[in-house]
Amino acid sequence: MSSKKNKIATSFHLAAACLLAFSAPSIFAQQLPENAAEGGNLWFIELSDKPVADGNSKNNVKAAQDNFRKAAKEAEVNFNERRSFTTLFNGFSVQISSSERAKLMQIPGVKAIYPVELIQAPNVDVDHGGSAADMANALGMTGADVAQNLFGLKGSGIKVAIMDTGIDIDHPDFGGNGVNGSTSFPSARVAYGYDFVGDAFNADSTSALYNPVATPDNNPDDCGGHGTHVAGIVGANGTVVGVAPDVTFGAYRVFGCNGSTTADIMIEAMERAYADGMHILNMSIGSSFQWPQYPTAQAADRLVEKGMVVVASIGNSGASGLYSAGAPGLGEHVIGVASYDNAATSTPLLQVNGRDIAYNTFTFSGPVPKLGSADMVAIGRACNTDALLASPAGKVALAVRGVCGFGEKAANAINAGATAVVIYNNAAASFSGTLGAVIGNGSIPVVSISGTDGAYVLAQASPVLTWTNRSIKTPLATGGLISSFSSYGLSPDLALKPDIGAPGGVIYSTYPLERGGFATLGGTSMSSPHVAGAAALLLEAKPALSAKAVRTVLQNSADPKVWSLNPNTGILDHVHRQGAGMVDIDDSINATTYITPGKIATGEGEAGAFIQRLTVHNQADVAVTYQLSAVNALSTGGVITPTFFGSDASVTFSSNNLTVPANSSATVDATINPATGPVNGQYGGYIVFTPEQAGQVYRVPFAGFVGDYQGIQVLTPTGNGFPWLAKLGGGFFSNCAAACSYTMQGDDVPWFLLHFDHHARYMEMNILHAASMQPVHPVFHKTNVSDYLPRNSTTTGFYSFSWDGSRIHSNGGKGKTKEVPNGDYVIQIKVLKALGDKNNPAHWETWISPVITIAR
Repeated sequence: MSSKKNKIATSFHLAAACLLAFSAPSIFAQQLPENAAEGGNLWFIELSDKPVADGNSKNNVKAAQDNFRKAAKEAEVNFNERRSFTTLFNGFSVQISSSERAKLMQIPGVKAIYPVELIQAPNVDVDHGGSAADMANALGMTGADVAQNLFGLKGSGIKVAIMDTGIDIDHPDFGGNGVNGSTSFPSARVAYGYDFVGDAFNADSTSALYNPVATPDNNPDDCGGHGTHVAGIVGANGTVVGVAPDVTFGAYRVFGCNGSTTADIMIEAMERAYADGMHILNMSIGSSFQWPQYPTAQAADRLVEKGMVVVASIGNSGASGLYSAGAPGLGEHVIGVASYDNAATSTPLLQVNGRDIAYNTFTFSGPVPKLGSADMVAIGRACNTDALLASPAGKVALAVRGVCGFGEKAANAINAGATAVVIYNNAAASFSGTLGAVIGNGSIPVVSISGTDGAYVLAQASPVLTWTNRSIKTPLATGGLISSFSSYGLSPDLALKPDIGAPGGVIYSTYPLERGGFATLGGTSMSSPHVAGAAALLLEAKPALSAKAVRTVLQNSADPKVWSLNPNTGILDHVHRQGAGMVDIDDSINATTYITPGKIATGEGEAGAFIQRLTVHNQADVAVTYQLSAVNALSTGGVITPTFFGSDASVTFSSNNLTVPANSSATVDATINPATGPVNGQYGGYIVFTPEQAGQVYRVPFAGFVGDYQGIQVLTPTGNGFPWLAKLGGGFFSNCAAACSYTMQGDDVPWFLLHFDHHARYMEMNILHAASMQPVHPVFHKTNVSDYLPRNSTTTGFYSFSWDGSRIHSNGGKGKTKEVPNGDYVIQIKVLKALGDKNNPAHWETWISPVITIAR
């Protein structure tokens, strides 16, 4: 495996925290751990001038950035600049204290600020059992097998960027030289890329492996595993065959071997992929609960505008309710991908005395042969404290699970001369596991079997193991249904997200050779590269297709699936969870019709019927007539905890049939009458175009909000009675239920704990005199002004904000602030709801703190 080095940056985390129960003697009514709050000191600064990708010159962008630096210095705003961006985003990432942050919005040229999110390495279930047939199952679910075998499409000539943990360039499935070889980068298959961080990089300050020092280099080799698995789904060509097995890869490594990265590193990688001329970018990473205005989503949108197809996982926060989709998948032009479970899982088979036995391969096992036979001998537990029951020299050793680790058992058998090791369960079922590290030279296979099969082998007088190239396929009960982890939309601006889905649950693909070579993982991380591979096949078949049109064509031919929690009802699953449905690659390639727009966001139902003009483009040499109809999908109520309802939405058309001339287009108006329930719910469905003669059916998904979107409460108390005025000490926030005095030294400043049950468009904190409840200045009385705040991920999560005792004293002049004198004050917190009208008082929520005594 190619050697690697070390690297990282610092961290900010806006993925929701769960509150921890705590009780301790205190004069305060309640206390909560400081580290249970969401927040940080890393921020993006977006400047008002457009970036280069939007048509600005590089000189103008750099001049605007120099002007900002100069103004910030004059205003005595203290921060450490981490990164600057010019192409896809005009601005910076900085490290800045909460007290200094309030001054940023007052500097001339600043458009907005956003937290630099900590991006956790995607959390997936790893199972090193399974076989390449698992990927073959997935290809059959989407028609990728048809595109490859009947149409001869393999993604040739298409460059696909993988922003992830890197790619194992030694892996034979990517044309590498194998575990004992060393493949030079760039290689024929992995021809582009860069490592932005290094092996040791980990941006998570709560981790024991925290290392905020990035050490970039030119070799994006993978030691984490996730990126190799993702790349295999796109285009492995060996034991595993991906969706588009002839694509050329770019590997843009943003994770170390363990832990997390940050959103500013993602933008840096996007700019590099753009410079390298990649056709498609897959990002199986993201920040849940975000807005489409978040910088990673903005940068991704600009890539699409410049001609690159961008595909991103929508997130694995299905358990966290609605509006949990993540950026960059929320980007307006990005293809945000949901996950369906694989139709079946396949387990490889060996034989013992003629009996088929399913096995799983341990992580760090040597390669498992596909033919050959050998005698077996039982050696017992094979722990260091045990004598082996028999010598396994030259034979397959059979050990029983228990007492010591799998690696210890395998090492003892291998050191005694075993040519292979089989560990059987101490219970009836099958299992999988890890050896912890490569044993010896890594050439000896180590596999597991069930306890039932182990008992059979023990009962044989002379057991002989025969390796086979066969496997057994087991259908999954949830196959073809939305995965339980897949995130819900809509976007907080009520855009329809996710856009489309693909198999992502139980997917067997490539893995770094030193970690076993192959693994079965599950997540939207696995569904996103399937769609990226589909886009590669589509671009190979239709090279004139624009980056924006790729999503529309894929959506038109997608196949919506029934409700995952009760498929027998026949009700279609939520549009705001599956988008257009399962990607159907061969139908998209064969399509002679496409319909724009490819999806419809109807917005707030209180506005009444929504009229959308649809344009049907016929690229065939004959006219086609379509019958128009609509079908509803399941509705949901709530936010963090969804409830499920049928929908009474309806659709009428300006004409119930539409004839489209050959090589021409025609339009039809669809009037969507919104659902009337549930309260504060989401509804959706599909407009269906069915040809009168034989031919393909096309669909356009629609989704919207029931009633008044501002009916959702943002600042909810939860069981902790938020918002709080709080004191911080000893690592805990204490609730000042009545009043509190602060010295304004160190952490002894006012803190405010807020739970956001839903996204907020804007928040401001106003400083009032406690006695008169009047602002401390007629104009300049604000602190902590923020845009586009995400919701918490749990019903008890919270954010913390501090106040340094100063007020902003400018209208965008020079970031000027003034200290308020000692005395008694209250803070008025005002939150503008998502899509709210700032001139409508009903769209604001307001809370006034207990009395704050500043006693410096």
